[in-house]
Amino acid sequence: MTSVAEAALRRQKARQAEQRLLSGDRWTDSGYVFTTRDGAPWDATNLGHRFQRALATAGIPHVTFHAMRHTAATLRLARGVPARVVMEELGHSQISTTLNTYSHVMPTLMRDAADEVDRALGGASR
Repeated sequence: MTSVAEAALRRQKARQAEQRLLSGDRWTDSGYVFTTRDGAPWDATNLGHRFQRALATAGIPHVTFHAMRHTAATLRLARGVPARVVMEELGHSQISTTLNTYSHVMPTLMRDAADEVDRALGGASR
């Protein structure tokens, strides 16, 4: 987990602890990180609406959760994160699923790998 994500989750945990105290007996211990004011899980439709409003407020165009997941995985692969690590983060049971889904990233990675071998052998990379 990144330090930025960890810090955000710690802030959310503190907010949730405050909300738990305010809710008293109405609190539902759902085990989720992001919940309604009484601890219940968010309804998926409401979550989607809240997310789109947050994007609009930030000046970011409409994007789906699935598209964000795809973008995050693509960026991680393009930055050299091993496919096995990305596979585990995405919850794929087979590495072939990850590699087939994100195969458009592979030509760049192959070029980068070839450049690294060139540098290791004392050649000039492209």
